[in-house]
Amino acid sequence: MMKMRFPGPGLLPAAMSLLLVSALACGRVGGKSGSAGEIRIHPVPREIYYGMHNDDFTVRVRVPGGSWQDLYEYKVKVDMDRPSEASMVCFDCDGPVEVMVKKNNGTVRSADIRPLSCGIKGRLRGNILTFTMDSPRNLSVEFDGDRHRNLHVFANPVEKDAPEEDSVGVMYFGAGVHVPPDGQDGFRIPSDTHVYLAPGAVLKGTLICDSVQNVTVSGRGMLLTPQRGIQVTYSENISVRDIIVVNPRHYTLLGGQSRNISVENLRSFSYQGWSDGIDVMSCTDVTVDNVFLRNSDDCIAVYGPRWDYRGDSRNITVKNSVLWADIAHPMNMGIHGYTGDGTGSRIENIVFRNIDVLEHDEDDPEYQGCMAICCGDMNSISHVLYEDIRVERVEEGQLFHVEVVFNAKYCSAPGNFVKDVVFRNIDCAGISDLNPSSVKGYDSARKVSGVRFENVRIGGRKMKDTGGMVMNGFVEDIAVK
Repeated sequence: MMKMRFPGPGLLPAAMSLLLVSALACGRVGGKSGSAGEIRIHPVPREIYYGMHNDDFTVRVRVPGGSWQDLYEYKVKVDMDRPSEASMVCFDCDGPVEVMVKKNNGTVRSADIRPLSCGIKGRLRGNILTFTMDSPRNLSVEFDGDRHRNLHVFANPVEKDAPEEDSVGVMYFGAGVHVPPDGQDGFRIPSDTHVYLAPGAVLKGTLICDSVQNVTVSGRGMLLTPQRGIQVTYSENISVRDIIVVNPRHYTLLGGQSRNISVENLRSFSYQGWSDGIDVMSCTDVTVDNVFLRNSDDCIAVYGPRWDYRGDSRNITVKNSVLWADIAHPMNMGIHGYTGDGTGSRIENIVFRNIDVLEHDEDDPEYQGCMAICCGDMNSISHVLYEDIRVERVEEGQLFHVEVVFNAKYCSAPGNFVKDVVFRNIDCAGISDLNPSSVKGYDSARKVSGVRFENVRIGGRKMKDTGGMVMNGFVEDIAVK
């Protein structure tokens, strides 16, 4: 058993610090403690207050009819092709919340609040947009179609189960900036530990779960520019929820040869090459729920073995999430595996359900696909479901990419097969100029089979057949309903 406490240094500016800390101590801002309509605003460490601020927007929130409360507008970097400084605000709420966004520079003609499936309509007067959220959500607010210097609004549920600072088995990071000990690049987490990032906690290092079990990472803090966000390797029973990862150099979360991983309400931004969102390799029993990932590489990638990780990847579900791939795939699987045993590995029972894709942009045809299965390295992929997927924008790319491939850069052999894949209730209502989707096997022994397209709508029209798709002679049993 253990106690670990990392108290943070002070916060600035003093007036705001006192206001925010007082609000948190009271458990409320603009509402009665424990009641519907509660808002909690997070403090900001003094070390980052000026350097991390973006003055593109002024953002305030309130419970309906209450007093407006100022939020801190964080600067986050996005999009490797066109590096830009977007904005992000975060707070906790319980019940309806009114949001006011003032664009501080230039004139405004229009505003969008995405995902569009949320159905939130704002009221624009001059350069001020107001709108109401009925519950906690992760949103993008875009003026005049600008998706590079936009505003991300992350509203968490009010926290109900925060651990006490001196609790046994808790690694507690208080408000302030924390760096790893002894020149290390991360914080190593022992088994049976609750890692808690208090509101205002900022960690500049990776959370490392290596060869451990029964670890929870939670809170309202953030990881800022780590090499990786969270590393889960050779471990089991790992839960990550509610934190924000800002601009890691590589993955937001890496899962390697691990089982029973749960990820909920994780938000991340990245803008460099190979800065994927969540990648799992040789992992089983993984659930990803209600995440918002904006990455300059794959948002979600499911692989077989890679590097030193061995074993199949099974029973992986991604649901109720928002994926924004400034570069590469929102959803990808299959290119990495292990051929040393001469048989390969299995990737199976994979589900993507209730997903909003805000962007897919990839100019290399070999790496296109909002929903991409690139089966290489003797992987065998089966029983994959994409259901209730809404694609809002594709700058360049395909909708579906289902292929058995040999990629000379990443593979030492072709994949074995792809079979039993269902695309159900897929909607690309505002997109009519996609590159043709592709369904291709590699040869007569390495086929794609058993693919179903059910209620797929592109550009407002229901898909009736496979006409227009790129296919070859190593494909069988393809159906459109």
